[in-house]
Amino acid sequence: MTESPRMPQPPRRPRRAPAPEERKLDAERSRRLLLEAAKDEFASKGYAGARVQDIADRAGVNKQLINYYFGGKEGLYRALARLWQAEEEAINDPALSLEEVVVAYLRHSFTDPRGTRLAVWRALTGEAWEETREDLSDLRRRQEEGQVGPELDPAAVLLLLMGAVSVPVTMPHAVRRVFGLEPDSPEFQEHYTEQLRRIVRRLARTPPPAGPGQD
Repeated sequence: MTESPRMPQPPRRPRRAPAPEERKLDAERSRRLLLEAAKDEFASKGYAGARVQDIADRAGVNKQLINYYFGGKEGLYRALARLWQAEEEAINDPALSLEEVVVAYLRHSFTDPRGTRLAVWRALTGEAWEETREDLSDLRRRQEEGQVGPELDPAAVLLLLMGAVSVPVTMPHAVRRVFGLEPDSPEFQEHYTEQLRRIVRRLARTPPPAGPGQD
C-alpha cells in the first residue's frame, strides 16, 4: 500500500508569556479561591481536621499554591484570622449605637456562619491563636454614654451579646425546640433580630422610646 501524502501542518504559534498584570490577577484569583475554600474547610472540620489537599481541591488549584502564597496551612489559617478581624472592625463602627452594632453582627452571622462555626471548633479543641484579653474600652465608653446601665458589668454584657449572636448557629436544635422554626428561615431571622433589638435597648440606663410599631 502506498502511504497517503501528509497534509502540511500550520506553523505553531509561539506561546505568549502572560503580562505582569495578568499574573497579578491570576495570583489574586488563586488567593481568593483558597481563602474561600479554607473558610469552608476550617468551619466544617476545624483547624486540625482540615486537610491541605481538600482545601486545594475545593478551590480548584494546586495545593503547592498554599505554601507559595501563605507558607502552609497555618499561614492560611492566620490569613483568615486577619480577614475576619478586618470584617469585625468594619462591623463594630463606633458611630453606630450598640443596638445597631449587635444587629450587624447577627446579620453577618446569619449571612456567613463560617466564622462562628470556626470559633466553636477553636473552643472545643483548645486551639488558641494569638489569643488576647478582650478590649472592653468601647463598651465602657457606651456605658458612660448611657447605652449600658451603670449597674451592669461590661464584660458580662459582652459575653451575653456574643452568646445571643452566635446561638442560632451554634445551637440550631435549640432554635427549633424553642421557636418551632428553622434557624435559617426568614421568619425566625426577622423575629429574632427584632427581639434582640428590644433586649439591647433594655440594657440602656434609660431605655430609648420604641419606634413606630415597636411597642
